[in-house]
Amino acid sequence: MRKLHAFIISFLLLKFSLILFSLTDPICFWRIKHNEDDDGDLRTDCNFVLFTSQEPIEEDFYNRILDFKIPTWKYEFILVLLFATDEINKNSYILPNVSLLFSIPVGICFETWDVIDKYISPKTSNHTFPNYICGITVCDVGLTGPSWTTSLKLAIFFRSPKIFFGPFLSILNDNAQFPHVYQIAHKDTCLTQAMVSLMLYFSWYWIGLVISDDDQGIQFLSDLREEMQISGVCLSFENVIPDNMQLYVTRGVIYEKQIMTSTAKVVIIYGEMNSTLEASFRRWVYLGVRRIWVTTSQWDVITCKEDFNLDPFHGTITFAHHHGDISKFRNFMESMNTSKYPVDISQMRQKWNHFNCSISCTNYSTMNHCSFNTSLRWLSEHKFTMDLSEAGYNLYNAVYAVAHAYHEVILLQVESQEIAELIGIFYDCQQVASILKSIVFINPVGELVNMNSRKKLCADYDIFNIWNFPQGFGLKVKIGSYSPYFPQRQQLHISEDLEWSMGGTLVPTSTCSVACTPGFRKLYQEQSAECCFDCVQCLENEVSNETADMEQCVSCPDDQYANTEHTHCLQRRVSFVAFEDPLGMALACMSMCFSILTSLVLGTFVKYNDTPIVKANNCTLSYILLISITLCFLCSLLFIGHPNMGTCILQQTTFGVLFTVALSSVLAKTITVILAFKLTTPGRRMRWMLVSGAPNFVIPICTFVQLVLCGIWMVTSPPFIDTDTHSEHGLIIIVCNKGSAIAFHLVLGYLGFLALGSFTVAFLARNLPDRFNEAKFLTFSMLVFCSVWVTFLPVYHSTKGKVMVAVEVFSILASSAGLLGCIFFPKCYFILIRPDSHSCQKYRDKSLN
Repeated sequence: MRKLHAFIISFLLLKFSLILFSLTDPICFWRIKHNEDDDGDLRTDCNFVLFTSQEPIEEDFYNRILDFKIPTWKYEFILVLLFATDEINKNSYILPNVSLLFSIPVGICFETWDVIDKYISPKTSNHTFPNYICGITVCDVGLTGPSWTTSLKLAIFFRSPKIFFGPFLSILNDNAQFPHVYQIAHKDTCLTQAMVSLMLYFSWYWIGLVISDDDQGIQFLSDLREEMQISGVCLSFENVIPDNMQLYVTRGVIYEKQIMTSTAKVVIIYGEMNSTLEASFRRWVYLGVRRIWVTTSQWDVITCKEDFNLDPFHGTITFAHHHGDISKFRNFMESMNTSKYPVDISQMRQKWNHFNCSISCTNYSTMNHCSFNTSLRWLSEHKFTMDLSEAGYNLYNAVYAVAHAYHEVILLQVESQEIAELIGIFYDCQQVASILKSIVFINPVGELVNMNSRKKLCADYDIFNIWNFPQGFGLKVKIGSYSPYFPQRQQLHISEDLEWSMGGTLVPTSTCSVACTPGFRKLYQEQSAECCFDCVQCLENEVSNETADMEQCVSCPDDQYANTEHTHCLQRRVSFVAFEDPLGMALACMSMCFSILTSLVLGTFVKYNDTPIVKANNCTLSYILLISITLCFLCSLLFIGHPNMGTCILQQTTFGVLFTVALSSVLAKTITVILAFKLTTPGRRMRWMLVSGAPNFVIPICTFVQLVLCGIWMVTSPPFIDTDTHSEHGLIIIVCNKGSAIAFHLVLGYLGFLALGSFTVAFLARNLPDRFNEAKFLTFSMLVFCSVWVTFLPVYHSTKGKVMVAVEVFSILASSAGLLGCIFFPKCYFILIRPDSHSCQKYRDKSLN
């Protein structure tokens, strides 16, 4: 009852799948393939011998040579040989009047290869071989394959020409070691390129690799590494499976751990079937390892006996050499004369076949007539097309190659007028081999076949995906192709119906690290593969706007900036300390207010110039100081507004010269105070200096020195207009570059020298009588001035952009206001508020009392 339920479920699922595939007519094949080797097949190689006969083919010929049980998987080769020889024998242009036949050495082909070891052992070195072996009687060409390991034994021991119809092997190209072996298959030179192209298409960058430990496997590994390095694909692990079973058993656990713990979801398998590599594969499937197996056509098998999984990409993807469809093969199968060919064709069809979905049940209405009650009944009710395996197609070409070679040898025999009885019987192996290796022909499918291995080109590949179904059913779908002769971007072609044919499921990814999103870049991990990396956000003003991973972020141009996600560059806005900005407006208002206030103080001093307090402090120096302070307030306006070349030069020179005038005026006033109070003996030189106004010469001398410094600055490295793109996000700040930082600091240093000198002189005069003595006010003003500019330097160098400009303007205003407030506000207080407190008459009256 349970079997009945399982069969019903299988029937419904298969019927549902056929309905889906009938809607779009895909390129696919149903396969029915029994996993049980009920015939005891050990998957050994076959060795066929082709010979010619001028006699008609006897009716019981194939009854005699096929009078044994044929292993399941060898049905294909027998059918190909029957078909190819029958087709050639009906062709009047190849071997006319001669029949091409084949024989099967039963003891060698279908038993294990221990028989060869028996023949070539030292004890039996003188054994006499059957007459189909070259060197004994005749020189007939043998066909051997598809596995190369056992074929090597035949090639080494038997000296007749042989065509190997398995996959192309570089080891068999060694003429010194294998002088009589020729290969019919295409080279797999471009196989690694095809596989890596598929990896890139599906974004499979993290791959596992399992190969056999032989020359073919090592060469494949070398080629694959080279292609992967170019394309950025990485190997998660490399399992090199040894051929020696004992060595394999000792390392089996390590191989299992590697593949089961790896995060790679795609594994490439390359090597021979019927080996420790196949044992490993079947072991992993038994353990439940679910991977996407990418391999060659010889691994085109149902991966698990009772596994059922509709997820297509947990199966096998195979690369098979592209070959044309032999349409006559189906007709031959349908019309096969069973009396001539004693083969149970129904049993063959049941155990090995491929059904073309585009021919069977091509529309929904006919699906109602598709019956799955038994596989034989289903086969009998629907058309099918045999799809030859790669080895079967190579065998087909090999038969034709031998036929063409025999044809050429017979022509030579005719031309040399040999005895008629010898026509078609070949004794000269060297002659047969020489002709065979140079044969070039077009097969019935229309494809060029060249036996010269050196002229074999890279093969085109068909790419298939195999689905697993229960009870040994499988679905093989062609999903694409690869041709190395197309332009680089067009070599790989994947079917447009791939998503539909895959059941609408998403193709799984196989990566070591998640792809970095836009705004991030790769940061490679130490001591790990190139495909393993972390994602870090781009630095300031850098972007990565690609959909794929980026190794380096791209800096935005100077007139652009990165958005907060670091994915795009946005245009910067031009900015500067403008009069319309709150900051510029505040600084401009402060400058104007202080300059007006200074003008009022100057007006007060001019109005009350006859008062003792104005006269006692050298009114001329006071006027010069007030005018310079007013101009200092106004020069700060040069720092506000759109900078240009003129304002950039005037900013620093005007600032330096005006402050030099102000500080030299303070120094002159300080010297005047000292001279006035130190004068005790009339007539001395100090009195003359005071009366002659010598202190007033301090101003032009100090100013001249500053002018020289500014002149050198302007000549060597003058200020210029510059842009600052780093201070504020999204803005281009137009600023005045100082040009020479040394010259700028020399100007400041000179101002500091004058301020320090004035402070020192004023400090020495602090204890003089304080009637009309402004020494204390001058000392305090210089203290404020020095404090402002000492604070200015660290703050100025720690800021950028508009803030830097504002700091310099504020320092100018603060130091100027310090001079104005400390020196002149007390005097204005006494002049305007207490005018009688410092009159000369009151001073005299106080002295008389």
